[in-house]
Amino acid sequence: MQTASLLYYFLLACWCIDFAQNQTNEIPRRQRRRMRYRGSRKGSSVYHRRNRQPQIKTSTTVAVVPSIPLINIDDGITEVFDSLIGLGGHESSYSVLPGKVICDETTCPSLTCPKTMIPEGECCPVCSDIVQNISLDDTPEISGASPEPNDPSDPMLLQPLHTQAEMDELLRREKEELEGREKKIHKKDEENRKRKEKKSQEEKKIHDYEAHQKVEEEISRREEEKRRAYEEEELQIEKEEEEKRKENKRPEQERKQQQSEVEEGEEEEDEHILRGDVFRMPPRFPIPVPPAEIPPLPTGCSISDTTVSCINGKLTQIPPITDPELTSLELEGNTITSIPDEAFNGIPNLERLDLSKNNITSPGIGPQAFKILKKLKRLYMDGNALVHIPPELPSALEELKINENHLHAIDEDSLQELKNLVTLELEGNKLSEANVSPLAFRPLKSLSYLRLGRNKFRTVPQGLPTSIEELYLENNQIEEISEICFNHTSNINIIVLKHNKLEENRIAPLAWINQENLESIDLSYNKLYHVPSYLPKSLLHLVLIGNQIERIPGYVFGHMKPGLEYLYLSFNKLNNDGIDPVSFYGAYRSLRELFLDHNELKFVPFGITEMKALTFLRLNNNKIRTVPPERICRAIVNDDNVDDDSNDDEEEVEDSHLEHLHLENNFINTRELSPYAFSCIRSYSSVVLKPQKIK
Repeated sequence: MQTASLLYYFLLACWCIDFAQNQTNEIPRRQRRRMRYRGSRKGSSVYHRRNRQPQIKTSTTVAVVPSIPLINIDDGITEVFDSLIGLGGHESSYSVLPGKVICDETTCPSLTCPKTMIPEGECCPVCSDIVQNISLDDTPEISGASPEPNDPSDPMLLQPLHTQAEMDELLRREKEELEGREKKIHKKDEENRKRKEKKSQEEKKIHDYEAHQKVEEEISRREEEKRRAYEEEELQIEKEEEEKRKENKRPEQERKQQQSEVEEGEEEEDEHILRGDVFRMPPRFPIPVPPAEIPPLPTGCSISDTTVSCINGKLTQIPPITDPELTSLELEGNTITSIPDEAFNGIPNLERLDLSKNNITSPGIGPQAFKILKKLKRLYMDGNALVHIPPELPSALEELKINENHLHAIDEDSLQELKNLVTLELEGNKLSEANVSPLAFRPLKSLSYLRLGRNKFRTVPQGLPTSIEELYLENNQIEEISEICFNHTSNINIIVLKHNKLEENRIAPLAWINQENLESIDLSYNKLYHVPSYLPKSLLHLVLIGNQIERIPGYVFGHMKPGLEYLYLSFNKLNNDGIDPVSFYGAYRSLRELFLDHNELKFVPFGITEMKALTFLRLNNNKIRTVPPERICRAIVNDDNVDDDSNDDEEEVEDSHLEHLHLENNFINTRELSPYAFSCIRSYSSVVLKPQKIK
């Protein structure tokens, strides 16, 4: 019995030793496999806890331990261990002793990688790239420490080991997690990249737009500079041509030398331009020199936008202004006496120049004073001391006013090159048919408005341009209108001849009767004794105020089409004997205004009731004593309304278009007026009866 007990204890001890030995051999194999497949963190946590103690690696000879047969306690002893009887068997690769590990390097597998290393705690070398590729999260699990045998009573040692399928599943899950993390990182990087690309594209668009704006501004600036430079070049060329004309006697060799120097300078300038950037001007234009500092405006001057105003500024000379953008200069009411050639060099783009009410004389104006002003359209020189029209006026001029001067001659060259002139005013001078050439107005191809009032003309000037539309000749000494005065003025529309010395018998029958566009004639304050015959067919407006007219001949307006509309006969000597029943024939349906005030009429003239379109009638300041009902308002007898029991006829009054009726300052007794005298007038407030003269 004791022998059986001893044998049992001995077998139990052997089994424990063999179990521990198998455990120490199994752990390094699993660690090597996990290093090879980059084992998962989850599956290696058990081994990490088991291998907390550092191991000691040695190179001593491996001890031979006899193999122990596996024992199944339930089934009894199934095998007999050769180690019990000292039989030879296979030797273990490791001999586990308490506190150290003995390595057998002969059992290590052969490696083909270029570089190897022995991890800490291991006996066999491994490829160095495997160790480098291991993630930081796996470092604690594959530190390479060889497991130290622990206490067999440790419960972790008794846990069942993972199978190969479980390890593969762990590796697959870890690989999927790694791929998921890599995809997320890649996706995030892609989003960041797209966001950066979008931002860079937006920044690029903004930058391109700003660059484009700058380029356009630069191009416009260059174009403006080019234009100015071109104008300056033209001016320079003109000056050079003028100098050449003045210096024709200079030796030919000297001129050639000067020309070669100029060409060399241009070549150098062109070469300099070619070396510039793409925005430089073409070689044919010189680079403009920066303008000099603009001097301050004199006292009494002000600037607004593109206008400099020096009205009544007590200036004695034209101020030195340098501003190419200036388009209007007002110098009215100063004491300027002269205009030198260089007066406007700093303002070549001037379009309007007012020099009225100064003391400028003809000798004080330089021959080239206005030549630089290529864009000048309006020149006002009223109220100066000029005796001649200034020379070399710009061809762009459209309006020229030289009223109230001392002009005493206009020759055929005075208005040369002014083909664009539309308005010419020369009133208040000393002009006459004797000192105005018949060819003076020939160059004015666009002239439509001509004022020659307050001069010394005795006849209508000859040679008027065909384009003339309005002619003002008031306050002259005109006595006659010949048949040839308006032969070439088919477009004329208005003629003003008031305050002259015209008589009706000095107006030629064919002077203007065939004019088709002449609509208004003013013959006020002349020496007419009756309304002139042979008036233009197209006449609409006839003014005869302030003459000595005593008579309106019959049918004098009968040939007019569409008919006279305005007839002013105020301040004449008309009486009822001078107005025939057919004096207004031809104007009954067209006449709108009739002025007969300040005459010698004793009653309302015949024919007023026939004027269907009349709206304004003046009969004031005459000698009228009564207004019969039928003289202004026409009564219509209606026979259909006759009462059988009465002999009285009822009358209907036709409505009139009269809006203004003046009868004041006559001898009318308003109490004796018939109630039907003004019944055709829609508003009684339109009738003016007071005051009246006393008998």
